[in-house]
Amino acid sequence: MLGAGLNSVAGGGSFIGFPALVFAGVPAIPSNVANNVAMWMGAVASGGAYRNRLDVSKRVLAPLLIASICGGLVGALLLLKTPAHTFIRAIPWLMLAATLLFIFGKRLAGLRHLTVSHEATNMAIAVTSFSQFLIAIYGGYFGAGMSIVVLALLAAAGMVDIHAMNALKSVLGVAVTGMATLYFVFSRAVWWPQAAVMTLGAIVGGYCGAHFAQRLPRTWVRAFVILVAVGMTTYFFVKTY
Repeated sequence: MLGAGLNSVAGGGSFIGFPALVFAGVPAIPSNVANNVAMWMGAVASGGAYRNRLDVSKRVLAPLLIASICGGLVGALLLLKTPAHTFIRAIPWLMLAATLLFIFGKRLAGLRHLTVSHEATNMAIAVTSFSQFLIAIYGGYFGAGMSIVVLALLAAAGMVDIHAMNALKSVLGVAVTGMATLYFVFSRAVWWPQAAVMTLGAIVGGYCGAHFAQRLPRTWVRAFVILVAVGMTTYFFVKTY
């Protein structure tokens, strides 16, 4: 519940869900898989709560969804085929870059090098979609902090409404983790008893968290996102190095 609720507001739910499974005695890779399944359902629930906040044209949303689905599949393939230790060591640096990008996103948006507005050029959509594809690979592979990175990308792409950003982030997150989850299921990599319990909590936490976030002032939610991002970055640096 806490992990999915945190994802619905700012991201970082895997910071809670993944360690909880490890502490319960589940090996690292199955923990990652079970957490992915649970957070996917939490994202579906929070996406439903944000449905009225989504304000993106189809010509922008479609390529972002395709990029998310393809990237999620590639990431899931990498997770089950390659060792994770090398990739995990890169997580603190990714979190640091994402945090700085989110904090200074408005200044970057002023450059207008990317945009997800209704007037977006084809080149801008292509660059943003490719960036989302790379993020989705990470999301399908490990996923901790993916929401922070997506929010950072949307901030750099010109979005300023934190609730609209969370709505689009939820939709893209569902596409990424949904494709990864399907691959994990067909690969029989899911520990279902643990995943089922996590999923029940994630559905409640995702939906309630999204509703609660929309009742807060935008500046409060943005400040909370930054606080979570800084905390996650610090944790990953300490834990990894």
